[in-house]
Amino acid sequence: MRLAAALFLSSALLWGAGPVTPKKKLILFNGKDLTHFYVFLKDSKREDPKQVFTVSDNAIRISGEEWGALTTVNEYANYRLIVEWKWGGKAWAPRADKARDSGILLHGTGADGAAGNGWLESIEYQMIEGGTGDIILVKGAAKPRLSVEAALGPDNQLYWRKGAPRITRDSGRFNWYGRDLAWKDRLGYRGPQDLEKPLGQWNRSEIVASGGRLDYYLNGALVNQGFDSSHTSGKIQFQSEGAEVLIRRIELHPVKKR
Repeated sequence: MRLAAALFLSSALLWGAGPVTPKKKLILFNGKDLTHFYVFLKDSKREDPKQVFTVSDNAIRISGEEWGALTTVNEYANYRLIVEWKWGGKAWAPRADKARDSGILLHGTGADGAAGNGWLESIEYQMIEGGTGDIILVKGAAKPRLSVEAALGPDNQLYWRKGAPRITRDSGRFNWYGRDLAWKDRLGYRGPQDLEKPLGQWNRSEIVASGGRLDYYLNGALVNQGFDSSHTSGKIQFQSEGAEVLIRRIELHPVKKR
């Protein structure tokens, strides 16, 4: 009985009874394997017959061939997430000639695939050529809700503008501040204000999740910001969405007091 109790306690500590808040640096990708993650794909669920998610040369390769995500086993809250990534050269139908597309899904909740395409109900840090840093509200069984200081552009889309009135939405997208008004969904697109590095170069995305607040950074610059989120904890997903992505670093750090 003592052994059984010890094993139960060990399992509870391993999987956690609730969201993990990092007290020190947590390395989620060790450069060797996908220990802290599981695969969930739209068509094959927990199986990965096409090897969409693999590790080689100290990096995760997400092929993009199938729609789905690499998902953390644990849920997390109140953290600073650091991800170093770059686009690969491959793109797949139906997005073979479209802007390279992926994303980091935050505060994922509910059943796997509840938001469609293998994704969780969540709030997205969008990764797409020309639009990295957009906020997208990913509906599952419920609708995530977020407030952003935003202004309506001439294209009738919302753009983050620090100090603007807060607008609350439970669907759609808040564009990062420098997204090109003339953005086109085409492979290799770059806008005049883009902070994303050219194809083949490493980018650094940072997300500070603190209570109901989300701060999005790209290569050191604050590009978007949300408040009063309906979701404040959950799993983290890295999307496979038609474009090859390489990731060499995934870390969680404690949030510094503001």
